[in-house]
Amino acid sequence: MSLKARLVLPVACYAVLLVSALQTLVVPVVATIQADLGVTTSAASWVVTANLLAAAVLTPSLGRLGDLYGRRPVMLGVLIVVLLGSVLAATTSSLPLLLVARVAQAASFGLFPLAISVLREELPPQRLTGAMALVSGMLSVGAGFGLVVTGLLMRDGGNYHDLFWLATVLTVIGLAGVWQLPRRPGAATGRLDWGGAALLGLGLVLLILPLEEGNGWGWGSPRVLGSLAAAVVVLTAFFRYERRVAHPLVSPRMLRHRPIVVANAAGLFLGFSMFAVFLAVSAFVQTPPAIAGYGFGASVLAASLVYLLPGTAGGVITAPLGGRLVARFGAKSTLVIAAVLAGLGFTLLAMLHAATWQVIVGALIVNTAVTFGYAALPALLVAHVEPAETGIANSVNSIARSIGMSLGTAFVITMMTRTGPAPLPQESQFVAVFVTGAALAAVAAAVVAWALPRVREPKLTPGEVETDEVLGAAGLSVPGRQSRKPAVVTKK
Repeated sequence: MSLKARLVLPVACYAVLLVSALQTLVVPVVATIQADLGVTTSAASWVVTANLLAAAVLTPSLGRLGDLYGRRPVMLGVLIVVLLGSVLAATTSSLPLLLVARVAQAASFGLFPLAISVLREELPPQRLTGAMALVSGMLSVGAGFGLVVTGLLMRDGGNYHDLFWLATVLTVIGLAGVWQLPRRPGAATGRLDWGGAALLGLGLVLLILPLEEGNGWGWGSPRVLGSLAAAVVVLTAFFRYERRVAHPLVSPRMLRHRPIVVANAAGLFLGFSMFAVFLAVSAFVQTPPAIAGYGFGASVLAASLVYLLPGTAGGVITAPLGGRLVARFGAKSTLVIAAVLAGLGFTLLAMLHAATWQVIVGALIVNTAVTFGYAALPALLVAHVEPAETGIANSVNSIARSIGMSLGTAFVITMMTRTGPAPLPQESQFVAVFVTGAALAAVAAAVVAWALPRVREPKLTPGEVETDEVLGAAGLSVPGRQSRKPAVVTKK
């Protein structure tokens, strides 16, 4: 085996670790960025939201570019864009420029499907399943790494710009690694759906912007109502446009077929839950109890390592367990279990948050539920679409998860700022976030249990489920197997 072939797996692991590290680096320091730039809480939250919105549009687009022009050159291009964004973020004290930088960093989300595609091209079949599982595990490892590093760099009131200088160094290392990958030509023909990407991005911004700024603008103001109306118009135009292009960014059929609609709604909920608990817990524990009457006055270090890290690091254990649940009980049942668990975690946080262990356990339960749900979604999609459509279905579901993350961020910020210029939110506002999460979890469990048709799902081994989970999470097509027959829908 050549040196370049040996480097494929470690380079892919590092690229995916970089994706999740860049995603979590800024979560605990949103309040610090707000104070440093002298902006409102809702404005500072766009440091997270802009990144997630851009990811929803860029991830499937970059995967398509990899198919057209080869994975290595696209990965190099992605890393160059991320590098420029990291340098800009490290050197600016302007919020608009910081948001531009975070949009550039969002290109990193495309590294996950591209890295998995490289593994499929370069590794022999007997090594592929284990390699993909290892690379997928780097998502949890990277998230934990990002939280740990943020806590350490900010432990003595450090400068948040140092986080972006670290991102710059990590990206340079990634560039050096990807440069060593084997060169392969593109495997597809056609073109990228630039028009669809532009309409989707504009529509999502018009939708999320008034949700985050509604408290400041006034919920009945012309700006809020006009933005929401414009979002409906643009997203409708996007749907119609996608029906007319040969290679759509989002297949219109995937927006009409009931099982796929339910799966995408579940993806929205899981993405919502993930970032709602991330941001709400981070803000809650950093609140000084002497002033607000609640919270723990935790430092960024404690918020990162004590309260958030257990939930992300636990993904290393809970992700394989989720695959085994799917293999044993099926995708639908696992998704119901995930929704019930999320409801339990949010309920615990709403009722019990006076002690450190209560917040840690509640956040851990919600994160475990998200991991189980992410394990179930690819298998659920495979059971309800033709083999040739699994890549499109998983790509659409990836967009739904990213939009859910953005909605979770917008909702938390809306609740934190709904009392206007008060310096700190009331405890009841955090409780409202957790109660809403619990209510949405109950709705999600009921909808999945009732709206999804029963199917005789194929019996898969945990290893096969793990493979499907990784490919599905990356928005890629799942290969057919002789042992797998199309799921048979039965009457409810």
